[in-house]
Amino acid sequence: MAQTAKEKFKTYKDVFDMHTERNLFKLSGQGHFDRLEGPVSIGKEANIFTAIKGDRCVIVKIYRLETCDFNRMYDYIKMDPRYSGLKKKRRKIIFSWCQREFRNLMKARQAKIKVPMPITFRDNLLVMEFIGESEVAPKVKDKIPKNPSKFYKDVLEDMKKLHKAGLVHGDLSEFNILNYKEKPCFIDMSQASPLESANAEDLLDRDIKNIARFFSKIGVKADKDEMKKYILKSRKS
Repeated sequence: MAQTAKEKFKTYKDVFDMHTERNLFKLSGQGHFDRLEGPVSIGKEANIFTAIKGDRCVIVKIYRLETCDFNRMYDYIKMDPRYSGLKKKRRKIIFSWCQREFRNLMKARQAKIKVPMPITFRDNLLVMEFIGESEVAPKVKDKIPKNPSKFYKDVLEDMKKLHKAGLVHGDLSEFNILNYKEKPCFIDMSQASPLESANAEDLLDRDIKNIARFFSKIGVKADKDEMKKYILKSRKS
C-alpha cells in the first residue's frame, strides 16, 4: 500500500493540514527535498523541520494555517508598502507573510549579509539553506561568542548593511541570530520591513535596544545612541 502524506512526512499534531500536505508533496516532487526529518522547533506561528536533499540538509519552515496569529501578522504587513492592497483574510496574510520572508532573505543576501539562502516558497512553506554542520547552528544566546566584542561589531555591521539595503529586521535579538563558526547569521526575517514603512524607525529602535541589552550583559560596551548613529550613516554613504 502506498504511503499516505501523513505517513511519509511524519505528521505532528496540528502541523500538516491537507493544504500543507499537498504542497509538501509538490515541493518534494519538484526536487527541493527528498523527505522531512525531525523538527528543529515547533512554535505557535511556524514549525521548522530539517529535510534531506540528496547528501545534504535543507530547512523547511511551515507556517501554521489554523493556529498562527494572523492578526499580529496583519498589523505588521499592512504597513509594508509592498503589500498595501492586502485584504485581511487569514490565508492571504499567511501566504504573503511567507513570501515576504523569502523576499527579505533574498534582499539581505544581495546586501552580503549572512542569512539562510532562500531556495523556494509555496503558500505557507519556505525552503531554505541549512546553517550548521551535523546540527543546526546554535542561537547566540545558547553559544556565547568567544570574542563578544568582535561578534558585536559584526552584528552592528550587518544591521548597517541591512539598513543601507532599505530594510530593518524588526525582531532582532539573541533569539534570532545564529552563532555559526563565530560569525553572526540573522534568521526569522519575516518581520523585516522596508524603511518606508510607518513603523520602521520604531522597529529599528527596538532592534538596537535588544542588541545593546544582550551584548552589554556579556561585557561589551554597546551604546544605543552610538549604534543608531552608526547604522543611519549607511543612508548617507
